[in-house]
Amino acid sequence: MQVALSLAAAGAVVILLRLFGTAISLAGLAGIIAGTVLSAPYAPERSEPGRGWWTMLSIGAAITLVGAPLTLVAKTPGGLLAVLGCVLVAIAVALGFPLAEPKPRSREGGRRRRS
Repeated sequence: MQVALSLAAAGAVVILLRLFGTAISLAGLAGIIAGTVLSAPYAPERSEPGRGWWTMLSIGAAITLVGAPLTLVAKTPGGLLAVLGCVLVAIAVALGFPLAEPKPRSREGGRRRRS
């Protein structure tokens, strides 16, 4: 999960700084999307506390997905959306970054089989 969140954070920084041009910014967008998808198995269940970081990450990724390409057509609204999305991604990464590598949640619904 640390790698996935680091990938999303790096993508957000690349888009926010815009030092490297359009191609690298689109690679940053791909990093945000990949980091969001790769961190999904580690997101808490809907009923568990602490789910807000992943919800914020996915919303930020969606806003950035709309805003970054929009900057090619309409710079001001696209740029504002891209910045808003990247800021949400950065905050979500800060809130969700674990100190140790967690295990992905099981797909069995919490039941354990006895051997």
